[in-house]
Amino acid sequence: MPITVGHDTSKTRKTLTVGAQSVDYYSIPAASAAGLGDFSKLPAALKVVLENMLRFEDGRTVTVDDIKAFAEWGAKGGKNPREIAYRPARVLLQDFTGVPAVVDLAAMRDAIISLGGDAEKINPLNPVDLVIDHSVMIDEFGNPRAFQMNVDREYERNMERYTFLKWGQKAFNNFRVVPPGTGICHQVNLEYLAQTVWTDTDQTGAEVAYPDTLVGTDSHTTMVNGAAVLGWGVGGIEAEAAMLGQPISMLIPEVVGFELTGTMMEGTTGTDLVLKVVEMLRAKGVVSKFVEFYGEGLDRLPLADRATIANMAPEYGATCGFFPIDNETLRYLRNTGRDEDRVALVEAYAKENGFWRDADYAPIYTDTLHLDMGTIVPAISGPKRPQDYVALDNAKAAFNKEMAETFKRPLGKEVAVAGEDYTMESGKVVIASITSCTNTSNPYVMIGAGLVARKAAALGLDRKPWVKTSLAPGSQVVSAYLEAAGLQEDLDKIGFNLVGYGCTTCIGNSGPLQKEISEAIAEGDLVATSVLSGNRNFEGRISPDVRANYLASPPLVVAYALAGTLDIDLTTEPLGQDQNGNDVFLKDIWPSSQEVAELVEQTVTREAFLTKYADVFKGDDKWQGVETTDSKVYDWPTASTYVQNPPYFQGMGQEPGTISNIHNASVLAILGDMITTDHISPAGSFKETTPAGQYLTERQVSPREFNSYGSRRGNHEVMMRGTFANIRIKNEMLDGVEGGYTKGPDGETTSIYDAAMAHQEAGTPLVIFGGEQYGAGSSRDWAAKGTALLGVKAVIAESFERIHRSNLVGMGVIPFEFTGGDTRKSLGLTGDETVSITGLDTIQPLQEVPCTITMADGSVKEIMLKCRIDTAIEIEYIEHGGVLHYVLRNLAKAA
Repeated sequence: MPITVGHDTSKTRKTLTVGAQSVDYYSIPAASAAGLGDFSKLPAALKVVLENMLRFEDGRTVTVDDIKAFAEWGAKGGKNPREIAYRPARVLLQDFTGVPAVVDLAAMRDAIISLGGDAEKINPLNPVDLVIDHSVMIDEFGNPRAFQMNVDREYERNMERYTFLKWGQKAFNNFRVVPPGTGICHQVNLEYLAQTVWTDTDQTGAEVAYPDTLVGTDSHTTMVNGAAVLGWGVGGIEAEAAMLGQPISMLIPEVVGFELTGTMMEGTTGTDLVLKVVEMLRAKGVVSKFVEFYGEGLDRLPLADRATIANMAPEYGATCGFFPIDNETLRYLRNTGRDEDRVALVEAYAKENGFWRDADYAPIYTDTLHLDMGTIVPAISGPKRPQDYVALDNAKAAFNKEMAETFKRPLGKEVAVAGEDYTMESGKVVIASITSCTNTSNPYVMIGAGLVARKAAALGLDRKPWVKTSLAPGSQVVSAYLEAAGLQEDLDKIGFNLVGYGCTTCIGNSGPLQKEISEAIAEGDLVATSVLSGNRNFEGRISPDVRANYLASPPLVVAYALAGTLDIDLTTEPLGQDQNGNDVFLKDIWPSSQEVAELVEQTVTREAFLTKYADVFKGDDKWQGVETTDSKVYDWPTASTYVQNPPYFQGMGQEPGTISNIHNASVLAILGDMITTDHISPAGSFKETTPAGQYLTERQVSPREFNSYGSRRGNHEVMMRGTFANIRIKNEMLDGVEGGYTKGPDGETTSIYDAAMAHQEAGTPLVIFGGEQYGAGSSRDWAAKGTALLGVKAVIAESFERIHRSNLVGMGVIPFEFTGGDTRKSLGLTGDETVSITGLDTIQPLQEVPCTITMADGSVKEIMLKCRIDTAIEIEYIEHGGVLHYVLRNLAKAA
């Protein structure tokens, strides 16, 4: 992003000399000396945002008063919710969310031409990296050919998408694609792309140093905060606006300090720590807040563990979980192959500009929590939410309780599996997956998993035959050190063969279970389970055959694959028997911390990172063989079922509209608490009986080629039909029905998509009611895009998760919150009501407006709603019909 000068920079712009390097930078101490305020006690995470204000202060989008507001934040004890315009240094995309983002950019090029503008105006101004990591599915597993077969199938399924992305790489400036088979975007970002301190030239030609910052179209963009890089997930539409130079409108956040003290006990892992952190912060309530970790415990916390904690910020609800720069940051940058000059600059810049954490680091926080790491015990989390923490010694009892109270099914019911000599019953683990950036980025838990496998194999233990096992590292470096340690061979022996480099099970790409196992689960209506080293275990996400999903460390994933069931106390009951018939317990195969540390020291080397990332953008022969056209605008293939020109900009005029009141809207769905973006816009597989399946079948696509919702996000026709189509979603308008169904205009039960289309044909606006934490989960922009395309004008809930609320506004859908203790339940809503909301034509940020609900019997209830259009710029977005429309019109005028 070009740096523009507004205020008298002679007072805040300084020069820093590090060895042979000489760079300019914007000095926070100098801003204090210039009378802009006392910033000395701000948390490092907030200083990153303050530096952004200093660098982009132009008297218009960023003012001197915006800068002074940060001093007031400290003076007010960590609160000053002033609206600011923040500009991240770069943007990170993954292919599930990145394909629709590039689709939108391509569509905007068409649209700007129709508005009389120049297609070249639609071009990223900030560096954009897209990592293809969400596409690979686990079709093949547990054998040496699994990796190559899964890669081959990935290209077969996704060639249309890859051709499109290669076109985008050619057509757009500042846009790079990391090919399939390289790794997961967050791990590639942490290990290679991130610099902690970024450098660029400004309009004067001078080299300027500033904190590395980014936004990403994946909620786990937060992982890189472990390396003191401020980043968080946004929806694709917000990311596209950022690419095109639009600042991100946000309120100066509160910052919760999380103090870590003590030392991790023998036998515990970084995963055990993060699951406790998630539980604590969810209970605290940190939605829309920054969390910054501090305390003497950080001196003994490797950056890999920090990244694990930062990764799961979406699970604890925070905007980010930030770790300041310290000696461990420098060690990690050096060990992962960063240039020595860069490491020296990071240290000098951090110390000079007040970002360095040392023994005297004691900032002001809005609020604080404390955790003694010496109290951490082995744990898992589930069966439906990441915050549902369960100590390992209570896991069996907790699962039995879930079976009785949540699933209301008995344990012990056995169902024969055709052609096999075992039976299926509830509690059996059918998926055990070492997956996800959250833990595969951490060599301590990965080496630990390999050692558990080595010790188990040596004793003759193996995975249970009904367990689908998989290993999907977040980068090729993981394979390098597992092979160097000889541990991949041990993992292979018990079925944890390499299946691909990508998100796989964590994103729902677990692939099909053995047909006979799937049929037995369905026949017995059993509660099959999965155990994965990921970050998400929402309903319906991991596999359509699995009802209970548990998060665990990679070593525990291996242990549960050996046990084959959740109905076991791993701390006291044997995993199996050795060759001599002796019981083998978890303690017998669990490695010591010293064993793990020694192997990490020997095998996780700077050379491994330098080698594996030397040609990161080149890709394999398959990627190099993908052919595409060379043109400014995309030639949309009409027959494509993956990429279609979206309808957002069709018929768009030069000027914005106005915000209209909502009159006599029908209710499309009434949903409960913790409705996630997986519920709203699922990413996994779907059947031919669904509206999306019917659409593809009509176009001669066989069910074997359906792929997943996530892979088809470049086609709005599929995604509209997949909105609210999660197999586990429950619409309270219907009794005892799971899945994407509702009442149509005629009162009959039908799919949500078909009902929405019928309402659209009749010209009837729609609303959705929800409970607490509506939109929890990921930055999935299609959860908002699909909502908008179904004709929903408003979502009324008890509370919203940060990213989804922003995405709704970005698509022109207005979020509202109940006030005065009203809820969908207290109002007795059934879905037969009509809803009118007024006051929108004169709306102000966070204003309360009247809502009239006309019940089925003709009676009327008047309530007040809080409009969650939070900032002035968001009002403009709604007036334009969405943020991309706002940007597009401004660019067309500038042309």
